[in-house]
Amino acid sequence: MQPAPTERPRSHRVVLAEDSVLLREGLVGVLGRFGHEVLAAVGDADALHDAVATYAPDVVVTDVRMPPGFQDEGLRAAIALRAERPGLPVLVLSQYVQRSYAAELLDTGDGGVGYLLKDRVGQVEQFVDAFTRVAEGGTVVDPEVVRQLLRRRRDPLERLTPREREVLALVAEGRSNAAIAAELVVTEAAVGKHVGNILAKLDLPLTEGTHRRVLAVLAYLRA
Repeated sequence: MQPAPTERPRSHRVVLAEDSVLLREGLVGVLGRFGHEVLAAVGDADALHDAVATYAPDVVVTDVRMPPGFQDEGLRAAIALRAERPGLPVLVLSQYVQRSYAAELLDTGDGGVGYLLKDRVGQVEQFVDAFTRVAEGGTVVDPEVVRQLLRRRRDPLERLTPREREVLALVAEGRSNAAIAAELVVTEAAVGKHVGNILAKLDLPLTEGTHRRVLAVLAYLRA
């Protein structure tokens, strides 16, 4: 009996914006190695807008700080692109933890967004995993960002138990219930119960078209 063929990961068409030439070329190489097509690799926000308009990519990867001001040009471009093209997957890279950046990006829609520290780019498999999850509509927040936010935020998280905060941290990283269960060595049913308790304690309404897991993350990402 012939073994079932292994399903090949889907290839994505990418527009990349990063002002550092070395990092930009490195990202192009990594994405190409995993079967993705980089349609354009640019160095500033204006060029990013033009490239997205020209190529209509599946995914955008952008740095936060780019010329001319080296402040939040890449982030603003990402938010504007999400407004123009709802649902466009965007993965934002940052040198430092900026919780307001992560919160504003996540506010642009339900899924298909990610905030990753550049240190994570050096860990190729983790970077590609985050890229894939964002490209497929997931929400990914860097674990270090989550840890710092959980240390700083106390309200409304004060109502959560230590285990519920641990589960929320993993939800914020973009993990599924099954992945959280494997990480914490508990049943998936137990994770589902924790998530339900978190959503209830954070007073998140169940309404059509609302991604409550994303809202739970936003509850502590917002300043």
